[in-house]
Amino acid sequence: MDLPNTPGDALAQQTRARLFARLVELRRSAGTDELAAELGLHPNGVRNHLERMEQAGLVLRDRERGARGRPRDRWSVNPEAQPGGEPPEGYGELVRWLVRVIAAAKVRIADVEETGRGIGRELAPAEGPGTAEERLHDTLSALGFQPQREIGDRRRLNYRLGNCPYREAVKERQAIVCALHRGITCGLLDELDPATRLTQFVPEDPDEAGCLIQVRGPMAEQAAGNA
Repeated sequence: MDLPNTPGDALAQQTRARLFARLVELRRSAGTDELAAELGLHPNGVRNHLERMEQAGLVLRDRERGARGRPRDRWSVNPEAQPGGEPPEGYGELVRWLVRVIAAAKVRIADVEETGRGIGRELAPAEGPGTAEERLHDTLSALGFQPQREIGDRRRLNYRLGNCPYREAVKERQAIVCALHRGITCGLLDELDPATRLTQFVPEDPDEAGCLIQVRGPMAEQAAGNA
């Protein structure tokens, strides 16, 4: 289940979002002490957050009566929960599962890259203000890659990517997801400046990011001229 980031929602508070996410991951009920230990927090504070989530209809409480002491609470995701006020979505999980299906079907990496190339052509922005290089940079930014230019000379331009927006899918099968991304990059170049070529595409750890895209041609000259 994907968690929203809606201002004013109960899950906009970080600790409550972590608690809800953990219950989703467990796919079972859990006690207050167990959740507090996993998150490294005091049980009293965790109980207060869970009660706030119960009031918001996100979790259910079941009182577990033991032989001694006060009843212990066990918490689970409310089947009617609407995080962010909307029915729940699970696109993140769906993407990971689809990558697994593609891997099991033994789809050729070359075919994945070619599909990505077509997607890249569709994503390329129409003619507008700025150079072709600036529009490539803006597109990578809009896709969530946080690109940083590394200008070596007028023939070569590197983009160091500060974020991997596909990191959860990459963990399922990096070769497939990175081939799709490589294809998308080539498709963007096809549309923005066919004279510029992708010369390096170096994936890194998706959690650390830092992947390298290197291009040669007019885009490198444009970036060097604007530096």
